[in-house]
Amino acid sequence: MTTNIKKCTLEDVRKLQEISYQTYNETFKHHNTPENMNAYLEKAFNLKQLEGELSNTSSQFFFVYFNNEVAGYLKVNTNDAQSEEMGDESLEVERIYIKNTFQKHGLGKYMLNKAIEIAMERNKKKIWLGVWENNENAIAFYKKMGFVQTGAHSFYMGNEEQIDFIMTKTLI
Repeated sequence: MTTNIKKCTLEDVRKLQEISYQTYNETFKHHNTPENMNAYLEKAFNLKQLEGELSNTSSQFFFVYFNNEVAGYLKVNTNDAQSEEMGDESLEVERIYIKNTFQKHGLGKYMLNKAIEIAMERNKKKIWLGVWENNENAIAFYKKMGFVQTGAHSFYMGNEEQIDFIMTKTLI
């Protein structure tokens, strides 16, 4: 079983959109109305939005492959691409999504370690992320990886306000 990671380029935008829709639906559709899901998916993952994010030099996307098949992806942000003001010494893990069929193979840890590696290469002191307060599996995983809850912020799924926990890991 082989695992590897590849940085995404603009040529990957359609594949990125496809996996974004699939993984987001698999994770959250059972917890939200179809209207709110569709509104969020169209806003967050339309081609123009993804092209803009891929073109931002303060953001990076990576596909993770398991046995040569795209299994998920990672998005990290620095500087003003971060979704919260966390300063120049921080790196944000904005998205870490894995297809359901590839979960429980260590891919989340693999991608999170890639994010930590990028943060350390850029001399960041902290890595942080937002995770939905009801995503107990993800919260437990991040705690196991050394993250602690340091705050919370609002997140809108369509017209419904939800809460994301902000979880942070100090690197130095």
